[in-house]
Order: sequence, then structure tokens, then C-alpha cells
Amino acid sequence: MPASIESYAMIGDLQTAALVGLDGSIDWACMPRFDSSACFAALLHDEQAGRWRIAPAGRDGSDPGQATSRRYRDDTLVLETRWDTPTGSVRVIDFMPPRGRAADIVRIVEGVSGSVPMAMQLRIRFDYGHIVPWVRRDSTDLCAVAGPDSLWLRTDAPLHGGDLTTHSEFTVRAGQRVPFVLTYQPSHHSPPSPVDPDRALGETEAFWTGWIQQCRYTGAWSNEVRRALIVLKALTYAPTGGILAAATTSLPEQLGGERNWDYRYCWLRDATFTLQALLGAGFVNEAKAWRDWLLRAAAGDPADLRIMYGLDGTRRLPEYTLDWLKGFGGSSPVRVGNAAADQFQLDVWGEVLDGLHLTRETRIGATDQAWDLQRALLDFLEGNWREPDNSLWEVRGPRQHFVHSKVMAWTGFDRAIKAVERHHLDGPVDKWRALRDEVRAEVCRHGFDAERNTFTQYYGSSGLDAALLLIPRTGFLPWTDPRVAGTVDAIVRELSVDGFVLRYDPGHENVDGLAGSEGVFLACSFWLVDALHALGRQDQARQLFERLLSLRNDVGLLSEEYDPRTGRQLGNTPQAFSMVGLVNSARHLGDSTGALAAATEPHHTLYLG
Repeated sequence: MPASIESYAMIGDLQTAALVGLDGSIDWACMPRFDSSACFAALLHDEQAGRWRIAPAGRDGSDPGQATSRRYRDDTLVLETRWDTPTGSVRVIDFMPPRGRAADIVRIVEGVSGSVPMAMQLRIRFDYGHIVPWVRRDSTDLCAVAGPDSLWLRTDAPLHGGDLTTHSEFTVRAGQRVPFVLTYQPSHHSPPSPVDPDRALGETEAFWTGWIQQCRYTGAWSNEVRRALIVLKALTYAPTGGILAAATTSLPEQLGGERNWDYRYCWLRDATFTLQALLGAGFVNEAKAWRDWLLRAAAGDPADLRIMYGLDGTRRLPEYTLDWLKGFGGSSPVRVGNAAADQFQLDVWGEVLDGLHLTRETRIGATDQAWDLQRALLDFLEGNWREPDNSLWEVRGPRQHFVHSKVMAWTGFDRAIKAVERHHLDGPVDKWRALRDEVRAEVCRHGFDAERNTFTQYYGSSGLDAALLLIPRTGFLPWTDPRVAGTVDAIVRELSVDGFVLRYDPGHENVDGLAGSEGVFLACSFWLVDALHALGRQDQARQLFERLLSLRNDVGLLSEEYDPRTGRQLGNTPQAFSMVGLVNSARHLGDSTGALAAATEPHHTLYLG
């Protein structure tokens, strides 16, 4: 069984990523893109599915175990892992240089003190652990080939084969450096150009330190915010500007359960939250690239809008299972693709309209193309907002009239009205005002439980939904409305575990059509931080925020969910939505006035600082 989810750190080159465990093993890497098949998939099985480990050689062949410590070098994605052994100390420096012609993983073994025997095992398994490649020596390089894929290993360390694995044993002394460079190349291409490891290290450090210098955030928790922003940047697919939800697939929301999904895609609903985080911290270029990706992805027939797209805007993401993999901790099935891409989720139309409104209100500006798209989306929304949907949580049970979905339909009409009123754009504003009023009246009539003073998950339900925390952030109701405070109190009372927030109760009315349960959802818990702060409960908000920060692993990463009973992270990692929540909540808490003091502003959702 692989290590815990929080035992992994990420390295990446803005086109793909690899996860490195505390034991010095790369257990997950997809080449050449985030959504390509994995060449190391031990994360979802065991070492037989492929891994690349470099660590001290244990005595008499025993496993040396986990490292003594590790860290990222300052504000970079260069990882240092250190072992202190009886004979000396050694560190392994892992990084992926920003992409040139090929994808490279560079690992430099550096002696710190004494003399440390080292062992390397490189077990390449293409197609998610399914294919054992043909391995040959080509001059001084090792080449592994299978079908369209090849990996090239360059090192001065001695290599030998055994058990369908490449091995190396060597000793590193204080001051010595032994580099390894693994390069992906399509198998029909010529061998990749050599990479100078030390030069690549310097260039990689310079890239990250240069990038983070744009950060304008200087408030409390600045180190945590900067690390979260670096993770968001690392989850960006540089060629298109798309930001994927996470670097992994099928890490379970319940250990041993079936709630295992592929998150290596771009969700439209994340756009507004991500834009807030990037713009608020000063990263205009990344926000603009994400806006442009959004425009391209959403272009076309508004009725065919998808909730998620591939990194390049691909629409079809068919879901299938990899039955030869056991799954993380036996959590099967392992899925590739995501069938939720074909769902009808009404809120997405409102999310896209809100995201494009945000760009119009900020330094990014807007284009005629954006307004043309918004008009088309509004026409669809006008004719379909009354339909039931699958909700933002992509439930696989029956469609319902989810309250959050209707609120986002209201948001779409509201943002269109603002565009006409503030920016003098052309549109049937009177019709949109009437529709906005109709949506609000229906939601307040059918989606509110007056006895409990709370909005509900969907019309006629007694269940709750963490997305209800977003109602005042959209401007649907002001923070001063007693129904807002009542809803926050109900979520704290009925939908929290040890102070953290569930998305919803999966066992209530079998709303999602799946068996089992899941952990608390970290993004929703950050939403509660924002809500508590906005209601003037600053001490509670800060305490919850500090607790959420404590859930990060030793290098500052958060996955999707957390299990308060076991103290373990759950779900895909690192999760962009969680890191966005961290950034936005830190910035909200830095606003000492809170939202109540600005309650006259109907959509206090920008928080641009």
C-alpha cells in the first residue's frame, strides 16, 4: 500500500507534474501532460505499477524508511529531501525545469556530511502500470520504449538491470553530487538533447522566484498564501492557460470506497474563485490567460456548454476504469475521464457569466467576443433555468431543483444587468430584471425552510448544502438578511464535523446515488471562514482558518478533503479549489471591516484588495 496522501509533495513544469513521497519515491507521473497516461502509478497500486525511488541503502538490504525532513527551497517548486543516517547525511534535490522541448525530471543526490551508500530503483510502467517497456542502452543513455512513449535516463552512476527494473548502487560523500535526468520523448523522435542538471536547477529556481515577485499580497499568513499561489501556478497548463482541479485521479474521498474521480481537467465553476485569487494577489497575466481559456472553452452552442473541459478545451472526456490497478489503499475503481462532463449543471451558466463579469470589472478588461458569448448564454439560461439539474457537486442521483443552481441562475441575470447599467452594453435589461426577480422569488418560496430559518439543498428537501454559504457572496441576499445568518448557523449545526464542513450529507435522501461517505470538504470549510468573518464573527473565523492551515502537509499542500477521525487528507491532491480557498480566505480576513460594514454593496464578491 502506498503512503498516506499527505506524505506526497509535488514537482512540475507547468505542463505535467510528479508526486514525490517521503521515502524518496516518485509514485505518480504522467507524461507528457497532466492528463496523459502515467508512467509511474504506484500511487494507485504498488511498486509493480511503476515508481522511481532514490534513497539511502538500508543496512543488509533493509528499507531505510522515510526521510528525516524535506522542504521546498524558498518560494520555488524545487524539493529537497534529507536523510540523516548513522554514516552521514544526504539530500535529494527534485525538480522539473519549466518545459523546453521535452519534459524532464531532474534528481540530484548531494552529500551533506560523512559517507552514505545510496540505492536507486527505476521501474517504468507505461499506460498506468500496464505496459513493461523494452529497455536498451544507447551510448551512455538508458532508453525505455513502449508504443508511442519513450523515457531516457542520463546519469554517471553505474546502472544494471534486474527484475524488470533498472538499479544503481553508489556512495555519496560530503560535497559530492550525483545527478539523474529522466526525459520523456515521443518514441518516433530522435534522442532528446542533454540537460545540464546544475544549469537546469539554477534556471528553475530563477523562474519560480521571479514569478512570485509579482505577488502583491503582504498581509498575514503571507508565506502560506505564496505557497498556495505557487501550487496554483504549478497546476496551470501553460500552453493554454487552463488550470486543472488536481494533479491526480482516483485518490479516494473515502478510503476503500468508490468515490474516486479523475480531476486532471478544468472546471468552469472554479473560474471566478480562481480569478479572485490570482487578481487579488497581483497575477494579471495568469488571470487573463485563464479568462481567455474560458472564452475559448465556452464558445459554441450555449446548450452544449460543459461543466469541465480538457486542458486544451477538449469537450469529450469519456470515463472508463483501469481494472488492473487496486486503487489507493484498495479504493477501486480507478477511473480515467469523467462522466460528469456530460451532466446538466445549471450553475455553470451563472458561474461563467459571473467570471466574465469579474474580468470586465477589473484590470483585465473585456472584449466584444465576451459580451457576444454572454448574450448567448443568457438566452439559454432564460429558457432553461426552471429545469432540475445535477448540482455543482455532480451528483449521480436524480436531478433536483438545487437551490445553489437557481441562485447562480439569478447571478447570471444580475451580472448582465450590471453590464448594461455600468458599462452601457446593449441588451434587454428590463426582461433580465424581470427574470432576476422571478428567480429570487421562487428560491425564497420553495428553497427556504422557515421553521429552521435556513435555505435547503433543493426544493422540498430538509437537507443542507455547503454551497448555500455562497448566497450572500453572489449578492442574492445581503449579509444583514437574517436568513443568511440562519443558514450559516444551520450549516455549523447540522453539516459540520469537528468544526469543518461537509459538502452535504451523502446519506441524507441518497441525494448523490452513491454508496459510502466522504470527508469534510476543505474548500467549503474556507467558505465558512469567509461567512463567519462577513457576519462579524472574526475570532471564530480566524480560529477556523488557523485550524485549516494546520491540515496542510509538511510542505504546505492540501488535498480535496480531510478525515477528522483519522487526521488524514482524502481525495485528489494537490487540490486547486482548496488552495484557492486558502488564498481568498486569507485576503478576506485581512479586510478588518468585514462584509457587514459593506453590506450596501450588493455583490461583495470581488475582494480585489
